[in-house]
Amino acid sequence: MGLDTTHGAWHGAYSAFMSWRIEICKTAGYGNLRDYEGFDGTNSFAAVTDKGLRLLLNHSDRDGHFTATQCKKVADSLTTLLPKLNGHYGGHIGDIKEKTNTFINGCLLAYSKKQKLIFL
Repeated sequence: MGLDTTHGAWHGAYSAFMSWRIEICKTAGYGNLRDYEGFDGTNSFAAVTDKGLRLLLNHSDRDGHFTATQCKKVADSLTTLLPKLNGHYGGHIGDIKEKTNTFINGCLLAYSKKQKLIFL
């Protein structure tokens, strides 16, 4: 059992999605995701000034969705981070740049079709 989304954005373990978002948070300069509210920390997500990343980092990993407009914001934010992402993380992440690109492409596909990206 793991996390799947529509539009092929993510397929993998919940723990891999969390690990991926921890790396995204760190790479973007927002510190450790585990220090934020909802992840056993006290930091407010208001400190995450990038709206696309705030949506991604503060989203449930088990259900919910991004609207088409939110998908575009998330994709744009992740695209900005792509040059800073390098390395192979093994397991369900593999190459972090490729995994991020897959998520971007899924978001952009949902956006182009004016559909929600649904977390299943």
